[in-house]
Amino acid sequence: MILVTGAAGHLGNVLVRELLADGFKVRALVLPGEDTSALTGMDIEIVEGNVLDQSSLEKAMQGIDTVFHMAGIISIMPGQDDLMRRVNVEGTRNAVQAALKAGVRRLVYTSSIHALSRDWTGRIDERVPFDPLNPAGEYDRTKAQASLVVLDAVKQGLDAVIVCPTGVIGPYDYRGSEMGDLLRNFMKPKPHLMIEGAFDFVDVRDVARGHIHAAQKGRTGEVYILSGWNIKFNQLKQMVQDFIGKHTPNIEVPQWAVKLGAKLAPFYYKLTRQTPKFTEYALETVQGNSDVCCDKARKELGYSPRMMITTVADTVRWWLGREKKPRAK
Repeated sequence: MILVTGAAGHLGNVLVRELLADGFKVRALVLPGEDTSALTGMDIEIVEGNVLDQSSLEKAMQGIDTVFHMAGIISIMPGQDDLMRRVNVEGTRNAVQAALKAGVRRLVYTSSIHALSRDWTGRIDERVPFDPLNPAGEYDRTKAQASLVVLDAVKQGLDAVIVCPTGVIGPYDYRGSEMGDLLRNFMKPKPHLMIEGAFDFVDVRDVARGHIHAAQKGRTGEVYILSGWNIKFNQLKQMVQDFIGKHTPNIEVPQWAVKLGAKLAPFYYKLTRQTPKFTEYALETVQGNSDVCCDKARKELGYSPRMMITTVADTVRWWLGREKKPRAK
Protein backbone atom coordinates (compact mmCIF):
# COMPACT_ATOMS: atom_id res chain seq x y z
CA MET A 1 0.00 0.00 0.00
CA ILE A 2 1.23 3.47 -0.95
CA LEU A 3 0.32 6.73 0.81
CA VAL A 4 0.19 10.02 -1.08
CA THR A 5 -0.14 13.23 0.95
CA GLY A 6 -1.51 16.19 -0.97
CA ALA A 7 -3.21 13.68 -3.26
CA ALA A 8 -6.00 16.02 -4.38
CA GLY A 9 -3.59 18.57 -5.85
CA HIS A 10 -2.38 18.76 -9.44
CA LEU A 11 0.77 16.68 -9.10
CA GLY A 12 -0.82 14.55 -6.40
CA ASN A 13 -3.78 13.37 -8.45
CA VAL A 14 -1.58 12.67 -11.47
CA LEU A 15 0.78 10.59 -9.31
CA VAL A 16 -2.21 8.62 -8.04
CA ARG A 17 -3.27 7.95 -11.66
CA GLU A 18 0.22 6.73 -12.55
CA LEU A 19 0.42 4.49 -9.47
CA LEU A 20 -2.95 2.92 -10.24
CA ALA A 21 -1.87 2.33 -13.84
CA ASP A 22 1.14 0.44 -12.45
CA GLY A 23 -1.14 -1.75 -10.33
CA PHE A 24 -0.39 -0.26 -6.90
CA LYS A 25 -2.94 0.13 -4.12
CA VAL A 26 -3.15 3.75 -3.03
CA ARG A 27 -4.24 5.54 0.12
CA ALA A 28 -4.81 9.27 -0.44
CA LEU A 29 -4.45 11.71 2.44
CA VAL A 30 -6.62 14.82 2.06
CA LEU A 31 -7.62 17.64 4.36
CA PRO A 32 -11.00 17.40 6.12
CA GLY A 33 -13.59 18.87 3.75
CA GLU A 34 -11.09 19.27 0.91
CA ASP A 35 -12.34 19.22 -2.69
CA THR A 36 -11.44 15.75 -3.96
CA SER A 37 -13.07 16.00 -7.40
CA ALA A 38 -9.67 15.33 -9.00
CA LEU A 39 -9.82 11.84 -7.45
CA THR A 40 -13.39 11.04 -8.47
CA GLY A 41 -13.90 7.53 -9.83
CA MET A 42 -10.50 6.23 -8.72
CA ASP A 43 -10.26 2.90 -6.92
CA ILE A 44 -8.38 4.26 -3.92
CA GLU A 45 -8.76 4.65 -0.18
CA ILE A 46 -9.29 8.28 0.82
CA VAL A 47 -8.50 9.26 4.41
CA GLU A 48 -8.75 12.67 6.02
CA GLY A 49 -5.88 14.12 7.99
CA ASN A 50 -3.56 17.08 8.38
CA VAL A 51 0.23 17.19 8.24
CA LEU A 52 0.08 19.51 11.26
CA ASP A 53 -1.55 16.68 13.23
CA GLN A 54 1.07 13.98 13.65
CA SER A 55 -1.42 11.51 15.11
CA SER A 56 -3.46 11.63 11.89
CA LEU A 57 -0.28 10.99 9.91
CA GLU A 58 0.66 8.04 12.09
CA LYS A 59 -2.80 6.59 11.58
CA ALA A 60 -2.64 7.15 7.80
CA MET A 61 0.76 5.42 7.60
CA GLN A 62 -0.30 2.19 9.24
CA GLY A 63 0.39 -0.68 6.84
CA ILE A 64 2.11 1.63 4.34
CA ASP A 65 5.16 0.55 2.35
CA THR A 66 6.01 3.83 0.58
CA VAL A 67 5.06 7.43 1.34
CA PHE A 68 5.01 10.21 -1.26
CA HIS A 69 4.96 13.38 0.80
CA MET A 70 3.62 16.10 -1.50
CA ALA A 71 1.42 18.16 0.80
CA GLY A 72 2.56 21.76 0.98
CA ILE A 73 1.68 25.38 0.35
CA ILE A 74 2.93 27.43 -2.60
CA SER A 75 2.60 31.19 -2.26
CA ILE A 76 4.62 34.18 -3.41
CA MET A 77 2.36 36.79 -1.82
CA PRO A 78 2.42 38.23 1.72
CA GLY A 79 0.11 37.02 4.46
CA GLN A 80 0.71 33.28 4.30
CA ASP A 81 4.30 33.05 5.51
CA ASP A 82 3.43 31.65 8.93
CA LEU A 83 1.05 28.99 7.62
CA MET A 84 3.44 28.14 4.80
CA ARG A 85 6.29 27.69 7.27
CA ARG A 86 4.16 25.48 9.52
CA VAL A 87 2.82 23.28 6.73
CA ASN A 88 5.97 23.04 4.64
CA VAL A 89 8.51 22.67 7.44
CA GLU A 90 6.71 21.41 10.54
CA GLY A 91 4.33 19.35 8.41
CA THR A 92 7.31 17.65 6.80
CA ARG A 93 8.91 17.11 10.20
CA ASN A 94 5.70 15.43 11.35
CA ALA A 95 5.60 13.30 8.20
CA VAL A 96 9.14 11.95 8.56
CA GLN A 97 8.69 11.26 12.27
CA ALA A 98 5.43 9.43 11.57
CA ALA A 99 7.18 7.45 8.82
CA LEU A 100 9.97 6.46 11.21
CA LYS A 101 7.45 5.42 13.84
CA ALA A 102 5.34 3.44 11.35
CA GLY A 103 8.39 1.72 9.85
CA VAL A 104 7.62 2.62 6.24
CA ARG A 105 10.10 1.22 3.75
CA ARG A 106 10.72 4.48 1.85
CA LEU A 107 9.63 8.12 1.76
CA VAL A 108 9.87 10.34 -1.32
CA TYR A 109 9.71 14.05 -0.56
CA THR A 110 8.58 16.57 -3.16
CA SER A 111 10.85 19.57 -2.75
CA SER A 112 11.35 22.22 -5.43
CA ILE A 113 13.99 23.70 -7.68
CA HIS A 114 13.41 26.86 -5.63
CA ALA A 115 14.78 25.12 -2.53
CA LEU A 116 18.26 25.19 -4.03
CA SER A 117 20.61 28.13 -3.65
CA ARG A 118 19.37 30.74 -6.09
CA ASP A 119 22.09 31.24 -8.66
CA TRP A 120 20.01 31.70 -11.78
CA THR A 121 22.93 32.70 -13.96
CA GLY A 122 24.63 29.36 -14.40
CA ARG A 123 24.13 25.61 -14.37
CA ILE A 124 21.87 24.21 -11.67
CA ASP A 125 22.31 20.58 -10.71
CA GLU A 126 22.25 18.50 -7.54
CA ARG A 127 25.61 19.88 -6.40
CA VAL A 128 23.87 23.18 -5.65
CA PRO A 129 23.02 23.13 -1.91
CA PHE A 130 19.68 23.72 -0.25
CA ASP A 131 19.51 27.29 1.03
CA PRO A 132 17.39 27.69 4.20
CA LEU A 133 18.26 31.40 4.33
CA ASN A 134 17.45 32.13 0.68
CA PRO A 135 16.68 35.86 0.40
CA ALA A 136 14.40 35.33 -2.60
CA GLY A 137 11.28 34.38 -0.65
CA GLU A 138 9.67 32.42 2.16
CA TYR A 139 8.55 29.62 -0.16
CA ASP A 140 12.14 28.97 -1.20
CA ARG A 141 13.29 28.99 2.42
CA THR A 142 10.57 26.68 3.69
CA LYS A 143 11.16 24.11 0.95
CA ALA A 144 14.90 24.20 1.66
CA GLN A 145 14.33 23.86 5.40
CA ALA A 146 11.93 20.96 4.84
CA SER A 147 14.46 19.24 2.58
CA LEU A 148 17.08 19.50 5.32
CA VAL A 149 14.56 18.01 7.77
CA VAL A 150 14.25 14.99 5.47
CA LEU A 151 18.03 14.63 5.19
CA ASP A 152 18.31 14.78 8.99
CA ALA A 153 15.72 11.99 9.21
CA VAL A 154 17.87 9.91 6.87
CA LYS A 155 20.60 10.12 9.51
CA GLN A 156 18.05 8.76 11.98
CA GLY A 157 17.46 5.73 9.79
CA LEU A 158 14.70 6.84 7.41
CA ASP A 159 15.08 5.60 3.84
CA ALA A 160 14.18 8.79 1.99
CA VAL A 161 14.77 10.39 -1.40
CA ILE A 162 14.18 14.02 -2.41
CA VAL A 163 12.99 15.18 -5.83
CA CYS A 164 13.08 18.80 -7.04
CA PRO A 165 10.66 19.57 -9.90
CA THR A 166 10.81 22.77 -11.91
CA GLY A 167 7.69 24.49 -13.34
CA VAL A 168 5.05 21.76 -13.42
CA ILE A 169 2.47 22.04 -16.18
CA GLY A 170 0.04 19.62 -17.79
CA PRO A 171 -3.44 18.08 -17.86
CA TYR A 172 -5.63 17.10 -14.85
CA ASP A 173 -5.14 20.57 -13.40
CA TYR A 174 -8.57 20.65 -11.78
CA ARG A 175 -7.90 23.56 -9.43
CA GLY A 176 -6.13 25.73 -11.96
CA SER A 177 -2.52 26.11 -10.88
CA GLU A 178 -0.59 29.27 -11.70
CA MET A 179 1.10 27.46 -14.59
CA GLY A 180 -2.23 26.09 -15.79
CA ASP A 181 -3.83 29.52 -15.62
CA LEU A 182 -0.99 30.86 -17.75
CA LEU A 183 -1.83 28.40 -20.53
CA ARG A 184 -5.56 29.09 -20.22
CA ASN A 185 -4.89 32.81 -20.52
CA PHE A 186 -2.95 32.23 -23.74
CA MET A 187 -6.01 30.38 -25.09
CA LYS A 188 -8.18 33.51 -24.82
CA PRO A 189 -8.77 35.51 -28.04
CA LYS A 190 -7.26 38.77 -26.83
CA PRO A 191 -3.90 40.57 -26.87
CA HIS A 192 -1.57 39.38 -24.11
CA LEU A 193 0.89 41.26 -21.96
CA MET A 194 4.32 39.80 -22.61
CA ILE A 195 7.60 40.22 -20.76
CA GLU A 196 11.05 39.03 -21.71
CA GLY A 197 11.59 35.87 -19.72
CA ALA A 198 11.67 32.11 -19.64
CA PHE A 199 11.47 29.23 -17.21
CA ASP A 200 12.11 25.51 -17.11
CA PHE A 201 8.73 23.83 -17.65
CA VAL A 202 8.12 20.12 -17.18
CA ASP A 203 5.14 17.83 -17.82
CA VAL A 204 3.25 16.86 -14.66
CA ARG A 205 3.06 13.25 -15.90
CA ASP A 206 6.84 13.06 -16.26
CA VAL A 207 7.29 14.47 -12.76
CA ALA A 208 4.87 11.85 -11.43
CA ARG A 209 6.83 9.09 -13.21
CA GLY A 210 10.02 10.60 -11.82
CA HIS A 211 8.60 10.21 -8.31
CA ILE A 212 7.81 6.56 -8.91
CA HIS A 213 11.26 5.92 -10.35
CA ALA A 214 12.80 7.71 -7.36
CA ALA A 215 10.90 5.38 -5.05
CA GLN A 216 12.06 2.34 -7.00
CA LYS A 217 15.60 3.27 -8.04
CA GLY A 218 16.71 6.35 -6.10
CA ARG A 219 19.58 6.10 -3.67
CA THR A 220 18.86 6.81 -0.02
CA GLY A 221 19.54 10.43 0.95
CA GLU A 222 20.01 11.56 -2.64
CA VAL A 223 18.43 14.51 -4.44
CA TYR A 224 17.12 14.33 -8.00
CA ILE A 225 16.15 17.32 -10.15
CA LEU A 226 13.11 16.67 -12.36
CA SER A 227 13.35 19.36 -15.00
CA GLY A 228 12.11 19.72 -18.55
CA TRP A 229 12.81 22.46 -21.07
CA ASN A 230 13.71 26.13 -20.80
CA ILE A 231 10.91 27.84 -22.70
CA LYS A 232 10.35 31.55 -23.30
CA PHE A 233 6.85 32.82 -22.57
CA ASN A 234 6.31 33.99 -26.13
CA GLN A 235 7.29 30.49 -27.32
CA LEU A 236 4.80 28.94 -24.89
CA LYS A 237 2.04 31.20 -26.16
CA GLN A 238 2.97 30.34 -29.74
CA MET A 239 2.64 26.61 -28.99
CA VAL A 240 -0.79 27.14 -27.41
CA GLN A 241 -2.14 29.26 -30.24
CA ASP A 242 -0.65 27.07 -32.97
CA PHE A 243 -2.63 24.18 -31.47
CA ILE A 244 -5.96 26.02 -31.29
CA GLY A 245 -5.37 27.73 -34.64
CA LYS A 246 -6.00 31.26 -33.40
CA HIS A 247 -3.29 33.87 -32.95
CA THR A 248 -3.40 37.17 -31.09
CA PRO A 249 -0.85 39.98 -30.80
CA ASN A 250 1.47 40.53 -27.86
CA ILE A 251 1.75 43.76 -25.91
CA GLU A 252 5.41 44.02 -25.01
CA VAL A 253 5.81 45.48 -21.52
CA PRO A 254 8.96 47.62 -21.12
CA GLN A 255 11.39 46.65 -18.37
CA TRP A 256 10.82 49.79 -16.31
CA ALA A 257 7.07 49.14 -16.22
CA VAL A 258 7.56 45.49 -15.28
CA LYS A 259 9.89 46.42 -12.42
CA LEU A 260 7.54 49.13 -11.18
CA GLY A 261 4.57 46.77 -11.31
CA ALA A 262 6.54 44.12 -9.45
CA LYS A 263 7.34 46.56 -6.63
CA LEU A 264 3.67 47.48 -6.32
CA ALA A 265 2.48 43.85 -6.42
CA PRO A 266 2.10 43.38 -2.62
CA PHE A 267 -0.12 46.48 -2.39
CA TYR A 268 -2.22 45.28 -5.34
CA TYR A 269 -2.68 41.92 -3.62
CA LYS A 270 -3.70 43.50 -0.30
CA LEU A 271 -6.27 45.69 -2.03
CA THR A 272 -7.80 43.15 -4.42
CA ARG A 273 -6.83 39.74 -2.93
CA GLN A 274 -5.92 38.78 -6.49
CA THR A 275 -2.49 37.52 -7.48
CA PRO A 276 -0.80 40.12 -9.72
CA LYS A 277 0.75 39.18 -13.04
CA PHE A 278 4.23 40.23 -11.96
CA THR A 279 5.97 40.15 -8.58
CA GLU A 280 9.60 40.85 -7.77
CA TYR A 281 9.99 37.17 -6.90
CA ALA A 282 8.46 36.01 -10.19
CA LEU A 283 10.42 38.58 -12.18
CA GLU A 284 13.73 37.46 -10.72
CA THR A 285 12.83 33.85 -11.44
CA VAL A 286 11.80 34.20 -15.08
CA GLN A 287 14.54 36.65 -16.04
CA GLY A 288 17.35 34.44 -14.80
CA ASN A 289 19.52 32.68 -17.33
CA SER A 290 19.78 29.29 -15.68
CA ASP A 291 20.47 25.90 -17.17
CA VAL A 292 18.62 23.35 -15.04
CA CYS A 293 20.18 19.92 -15.45
CA CYS A 294 18.38 16.59 -14.93
CA ASP A 295 21.27 14.37 -16.08
CA LYS A 296 21.46 12.61 -12.70
CA ALA A 297 17.77 11.65 -12.84
CA ARG A 298 18.15 10.56 -16.46
CA LYS A 299 21.12 8.33 -15.62
CA GLU A 300 20.02 6.86 -12.29
CA LEU A 301 16.22 6.86 -12.56
CA GLY A 302 15.64 6.50 -16.28
CA TYR A 303 13.87 9.86 -16.22
CA SER A 304 12.96 11.24 -19.64
CA PRO A 305 10.85 14.41 -19.99
CA ARG A 306 8.69 14.62 -23.11
CA MET A 307 8.84 17.55 -25.52
CA MET A 308 6.95 20.63 -24.34
CA ILE A 309 4.95 20.90 -27.56
CA THR A 310 3.35 17.54 -26.67
CA THR A 311 2.62 18.73 -23.14
CA VAL A 312 1.02 21.93 -24.38
CA ALA A 313 -1.16 20.09 -26.91
CA ASP A 314 -2.36 17.56 -24.32
CA THR A 315 -3.02 20.28 -21.74
CA VAL A 316 -4.96 22.54 -24.10
CA ARG A 317 -6.95 19.54 -25.30
CA TRP A 318 -7.77 18.66 -21.69
CA TRP A 319 -8.87 22.22 -20.87
CA LEU A 320 -11.05 22.37 -23.99
CA GLY A 321 -12.65 19.08 -23.00
CA ARG A 322 -13.37 20.45 -19.52
CA GLU A 323 -15.02 23.55 -20.96
CA LYS A 324 -17.32 21.46 -23.18
CA LYS A 325 -18.60 19.34 -20.29
CA PRO A 326 -22.01 20.46 -18.97
CA ARG A 327 -21.88 21.89 -15.49
CA ALA A 328 -23.89 20.24 -12.76
CA LYS A 329 -26.96 22.24 -11.73
